[in-house]
Amino acid sequence: MATQLEAARAGIITGEMEKAVENEPISAEKLRELIAEGLAVLPRNINHSFPNPKAIGKSLKTKVNANLGTSGELCSMDFEKEKLEAALRAGTDSIMDLSTGKDLAAFRSFFLENSPVIVGAVPIYGVATEMVHRHQPLDTMDSDELMRSIERQCAEGLDYITVHCGVTLESVKKLDTYERIMPCVSRGGSIHMAWMRKNRKQNPLYENYDDLLSIAYKYDVTLSLGDGFRPGAILDATDGAQLEELMTLGELARRARKRNVQVMIEGPGHVPLNQITANVMLQKKLCDGAPFYILGPLPTDIAAGYDHITSAIGGAIAGAAGADYLCYVTPAEHLGLPNADDVHQGVMAGRIAAHIADLAKGLPGAIDADRRMSIARRDLDWDAMVREAIDPELVRKRLQVTEDREGCTMCGKLCAVKISRMV
Repeated sequence: MATQLEAARAGIITGEMEKAVENEPISAEKLRELIAEGLAVLPRNINHSFPNPKAIGKSLKTKVNANLGTSGELCSMDFEKEKLEAALRAGTDSIMDLSTGKDLAAFRSFFLENSPVIVGAVPIYGVATEMVHRHQPLDTMDSDELMRSIERQCAEGLDYITVHCGVTLESVKKLDTYERIMPCVSRGGSIHMAWMRKNRKQNPLYENYDDLLSIAYKYDVTLSLGDGFRPGAILDATDGAQLEELMTLGELARRARKRNVQVMIEGPGHVPLNQITANVMLQKKLCDGAPFYILGPLPTDIAAGYDHITSAIGGAIAGAAGADYLCYVTPAEHLGLPNADDVHQGVMAGRIAAHIADLAKGLPGAIDADRRMSIARRDLDWDAMVREAIDPELVRKRLQVTEDREGCTMCGKLCAVKISRMV
């Protein structure tokens, strides 16, 4: 069988499915059923062997992705090594290489060879970066070269790719009728939009979608249908352009499943708190329950430097409403390329949000760690508190216990737990 979806539909439980449920609350057979229905995906390129495959979707733990990669302004292999190590140490479920600086193939190769988790990328970045280096205008991009580049990158081993197929002439026209503060904040989306406006042609990824599906099927690459018109400001959220694109993504997801290609949908973006649940419900309805991969979302625009916190708030709400996959946001969002410490904080914030979402979903076993932590606190068992924390290293570093170990330096002899126990 060529793809995980094809195997699932044939009633076959693959080795990757068995591996992916090792720390999940469902069986391999249940995962097979979910993949067959398009309600879960298991990104794993046939050319990429790695030890920790993960499944994303309904009834599974909410997963977290870390965006890594270079920029045209800051490009260093050592820097990327530090960031990868930080992401893995913090417990990320996947990474995406968003490099746009220097030799992109070398950085993709590094991540594919050294990451024990899923690796994704945005293929159009490779084409656009090469054009910038050749001083070519982006609107002169050749659609055939774009497809050839996508195939080359998939052949290298990428487990999933973001493709902005929903940025169409229709959604661009819809964008013109809405007075957005920031019309397009997606790099991939903006490249396609500029190309379409200049050439007055349809998006080649939409026009040649069947060819894209053939490539994805050949290597079992999961398509992550990108939200090119995701809102970049909370005042732009849930407008016609965003919803026009989402409806197109639902159509494209159905076409992908018919071709035995795994697919998930990307989501916003900057969204006010009171609209987050509605956004998730719309995606699930319009895309037939396809796994939802969401950036943040960020429920305020003013928290620069603290957007890992902002995204954790939005991510917890979105996850509780049914989002399946959280793309982390770091403290460097909107400010610059993140460093290793930013990456660590971003993954941790995402993992906290994901766990809160799993608790709200009532995922079997999700509450167990919280119960053990509560018992450890009741017993003033400091070693157990360290062990049960989501970031044991940080807790070990920050913990300040009194000499008799009957309290911390916050309350000392007036520790409420100690007093209650005496009573």
